[in-house]
Amino acid sequence: MRGFAGSGEPTRAELRAAPVHWPRPSVLEVGLEALDGVGPKLAEAARAAGIATVGDLLYRFPHSHRDRQIRLLEALQPGETGTVLVTVMGNPPRPFRKGKLTMVGVKVADETGSVRATWFNQPWVSSKLEKGATILITGKRSPKGLAVQEWEMVSGAEEADDGGEERSGSFVPVHPATEDLPPKKIREWAEQAVPLAPNTIEGLPAAVQAKHRFGSVGAAIKAAHFPSSPAELEEARRRLGYEELFLHQALLTTRKASHRRARPAPRFGRPGAVVERWLADLPFAPTDDQRAAFADIDADVDSGEPMQRLLMGEVGSGKTVVAVYAMLRALEAGHQAALMAPTETLAEQHAVTLGRLLAAEAVPFAVLTGATPAAMRRQALNQLASGELGLILGTHALIEPTVKFARLGLVVIDEQHRFGVEQRQALDAKGVAGMWPHVLHMTATPIPRTLSLTEYGDLDTTALHNLPAGRKPVTTKVVGEGDREVAYEFLRKRLIEGRQAFVVCPLVEVSEKMPGKAAGEEAERLRRGELRDFRVGLIHGQMHSTEKAAAMAAFSAGETDVLVATTVIEVGIDVPNATVMLIEGAERFGVSQLHQLRGRVGRGEHPSQCLLFATEAGEMARRRLSAVERTRDGFELAEVDLLLRGEGEILGTRQSGQARFRVAKLPDDEGLLVEAREEVLALFREHGSLEAPALGPLLEAARRRFGAGAADPIPL
Repeated sequence: MRGFAGSGEPTRAELRAAPVHWPRPSVLEVGLEALDGVGPKLAEAARAAGIATVGDLLYRFPHSHRDRQIRLLEALQPGETGTVLVTVMGNPPRPFRKGKLTMVGVKVADETGSVRATWFNQPWVSSKLEKGATILITGKRSPKGLAVQEWEMVSGAEEADDGGEERSGSFVPVHPATEDLPPKKIREWAEQAVPLAPNTIEGLPAAVQAKHRFGSVGAAIKAAHFPSSPAELEEARRRLGYEELFLHQALLTTRKASHRRARPAPRFGRPGAVVERWLADLPFAPTDDQRAAFADIDADVDSGEPMQRLLMGEVGSGKTVVAVYAMLRALEAGHQAALMAPTETLAEQHAVTLGRLLAAEAVPFAVLTGATPAAMRRQALNQLASGELGLILGTHALIEPTVKFARLGLVVIDEQHRFGVEQRQALDAKGVAGMWPHVLHMTATPIPRTLSLTEYGDLDTTALHNLPAGRKPVTTKVVGEGDREVAYEFLRKRLIEGRQAFVVCPLVEVSEKMPGKAAGEEAERLRRGELRDFRVGLIHGQMHSTEKAAAMAAFSAGETDVLVATTVIEVGIDVPNATVMLIEGAERFGVSQLHQLRGRVGRGEHPSQCLLFATEAGEMARRRLSAVERTRDGFELAEVDLLLRGEGEILGTRQSGQARFRVAKLPDDEGLLVEAREEVLALFREHGSLEAPALGPLLEAARRRFGAGAADPIPL
């Protein structure tokens, strides 16, 4: 009747004449073989690329559109980017390497001249570039030739295809392709599939569509593939991105509500004498952020619903103090508490910290890891089962079937993103019969707001920004190879003054496949070289737990001056006398990881420094290192990391169940995300459930988009 998201109001006559359409979602579930030109071989290539059905194809949106006004080579000036229709003049080229780049170059020409076209990191292109083939290239002209950005085959050397539509100046989509699935082929299929787009379920309730003046989802899908103008494309992208974020927030809200309704949680009441006395005996005053966290926990543990709170703590912000507060609240109320850490080293470090924080109260606790001696293990298990032992720390060993609690009321999970959903569920299941335990998740990785609302939107969040009194800021400097000796002279001076230092290496052992310094080899080199006058220790993840514990104990006691390590020391290590952190191969670490490593120093009264050595840093790595050098705020760095690496990599490894947004781009679409979240929460408050009839097939659309079980009540 009119273009997508047209501004004019339809007349009554137009509304009456408009055809009535009832979506048939099953139409979109048929295989791609139903389309013309899709044989078994291409269908298999499509499935490998994640396109198994017509619906998958419709949601395989172009990553760009180009108004392909074909330029002549002679008219494309150096520095300009344009599209040219050219013929391959040379024989199929061989890929060659230049540094870390794989390059393919071949001479191409049109009627006005010739130029060398170069593809970067696409070695498979060489087999496609037959002499005489006609190709459409979009690239940037330079004095050296044409750097290819996009390309597609118009005709092979033996074909008679004259290019057809590609010679026109139409607004052409460029779909994400693979070696076996060129963008032109996907575009041809999409042209057949978009008439079926109206069968897509409308996920947005009618009231929401009307409020935002959104067109139908089917029209938006068509416009996203084949827009008539850049403005129509942007409107379609905004509408589909909003719906995507809206549906995901609907699932998170429903899952959170379902989990809380599934089982109650014990009520701890208000803080009593034990907690008040512990707070009064602390040798420092809690920060304002810590006190706010105490208040959040107090409200959660006396609500009757299971606490699911994520505590995000800036490096050195005092998350452990908050965890101890929560665990004392459980013990005081007559329940047991457990703290689970991802590594034995971190569990042992927590034991040291808790021993110091709980010394005045003389609260007994045990540590349970894979290295716990059999006799101590039996004693701990018996005391947990009888209720005699109220507090336990440990690793994955805590979730073994033999570990039984008498009345587990609270669980603290440190570095929670290192545990899978099943592991966290296993500890949840050990709560009092018929109840969930309260759960406090902790992470030392500051999480940007956009990820907090998407990946952790079903958790309540508390952030610690303020550093405790006495913490010294750490000065960070990126050091070039030419200044290595100066850096080691600086390190030796600090050691002579009585300070200690960490040297972090990216590898445990030397590897041909992964170049970089290995901790064991570097420790030996330093003992013979720059640090021969000092005591050098070693710790890495492949050492036996007793060896790691001994290495940490020696460093903590000042028996070694320098600890050469891998990232096993990334979290939880607290040695106030350590003031220098030297990181080898810093370009190989992410922003947040570098910030966490840096947080191992600056924990005492002396000024501290972090030195970043980068050997082969590319442009992206240099930007990361520069950000760490100039910025000390972990939350600000997390936003930088999100911008540089993308939402799928910010936590290092993507967890199963994380959202993969096809249209929405974070953090660019943070405004849409916040708006969608507020809209979902308002509808939930109004209707009491997102399954209310007035909201239409909202959750059905959400489950189809993000998975059938995505809204199931899952204890986190």
